[in-house]
Amino acid sequence: MPVPGPGYSITVRLEAPPSASAAGDLTSAIGRAGGVITAFDVVESHADRIVVDITCNSLSTDHADDITSVLRTLSGVSVRKISDRTFLVHLGGKIEVNSKVALANRDDLSRAYTPGVARVCTAIAENPDDARRLTVKRNTVAVLTDGSAVLGLGNIGPEAALPVMEGKAALFKKFSGVNAWPVCLDTQDTEELIRAAELIAPVYGGINLEDIAAPRCFEIEARLRSKLDIPVFHDDQHGTAIVVLGALRNALRVVNKDISDCRIVVCGVGAAGSAIIRLLRHKQPRDVIAVDIDGIVHQDRGDTDDNLRSIAGSTNGEGRTGTLSDAVDGADVFIGVSAPNTLGTEDVAAMSTDAIVFALANPDPEIDPLEAQKHATVVATGRSDHPNQINNVLAFPGFFRGLLDAHAHDITDDMMIAASNAIADVVDGNDRVNASFIVPSVFDSTVAPAVADAVRRAAASEQSPEGSPALSGSAASAGLGEDLEF
Repeated sequence: MPVPGPGYSITVRLEAPPSASAAGDLTSAIGRAGGVITAFDVVESHADRIVVDITCNSLSTDHADDITSVLRTLSGVSVRKISDRTFLVHLGGKIEVNSKVALANRDDLSRAYTPGVARVCTAIAENPDDARRLTVKRNTVAVLTDGSAVLGLGNIGPEAALPVMEGKAALFKKFSGVNAWPVCLDTQDTEELIRAAELIAPVYGGINLEDIAAPRCFEIEARLRSKLDIPVFHDDQHGTAIVVLGALRNALRVVNKDISDCRIVVCGVGAAGSAIIRLLRHKQPRDVIAVDIDGIVHQDRGDTDDNLRSIAGSTNGEGRTGTLSDAVDGADVFIGVSAPNTLGTEDVAAMSTDAIVFALANPDPEIDPLEAQKHATVVATGRSDHPNQINNVLAFPGFFRGLLDAHAHDITDDMMIAASNAIADVVDGNDRVNASFIVPSVFDSTVAPAVADAVRRAAASEQSPEGSPALSGSAASAGLGEDLEF
């Protein structure tokens, strides 16, 4: 069951009588209302009153309102102000631009800007490839969205999508040192979005597509990859697939099963589900059964689009039909990237011995993990308040770090499989894997470097022996060579 968490944390400033029992009365009231207190601070003390800040976690905005209503009913208590700590984090935005160079005097200005900057512009004009070493391009990614499929909120548009893109940019910087910037486009026309991405591409080292609805996201990614000379990565697809594949490798080790003997059910065949199925096929499971809102995907269904037809042609070798319950009967693995409460306890009970359940719908999974644990040996979710959190932040920061360092122009399945193995190895390589620990913590500082190194190695094996181009023209004559590192 959900528990109060920091996503709905509030700080209530209130006045209370200066009695010996005041603190106990306040904390008891919050406890009765189901809140979890994380801080209690007396900010003012007077002969006739005290002013207190109480910070607590709640379940939802309605629950936070219930907590403050309870406080207002206490005798002598007056609520001054309620602060939603999540909104406080977002005041003024979560990211900013800082200069890497000193700008303290005229000499600094002459080199960083005019007149000195003109020499660098000339060098890039003579050889556009030099932009990667002489500008932010070498370490900068565009986080691009149209706001058509944001989290579980749906089509909310570019302005409302911006907080998510800011958060993504902050995670890039925190975990891998990559500069990322939100690009929220006010169009949901596929041609306009593709053209906009083409127009901004010269100043970025890569593009991370984010929260673009299926099936348009498939066409957009494919066409941009064919048009651009920088890597294009749709994190909702491939970031999820990379982490799932790494987690599954370790989960199968826990239950002592080989993937070639496993029947795997993937519930949800949008962006994430389709990419998971694509990577799974490289591992050659016994069978994969895809299930969407209309049931099992099979070749005789008449309601399929191009994506579903492709999936039908490469999965469900046994030709199964029916509902999700029919699909999971006897299955070894369930991977859910669909909607809350779609999998029943009785469905998990009908799976094979030592079943694996990845219920990844967020924030509410396909099944309560505590219910799934009654019958499954390994359970994972997308939530931070349960073991085995499958989170894309394990993949995309290190993945782009590796792409940028390798001067990669494209992304391959081999790179993604290498990244998934690196994530699994952080746990498995140290022999720590168990049913409650199949993926590392998102705050494990070894993850992003391990993923980056794996991607660099995979990219290097696919590049020509010549490697990255050398500086030329004015830049070369200035003595700037390969020792110019990030």
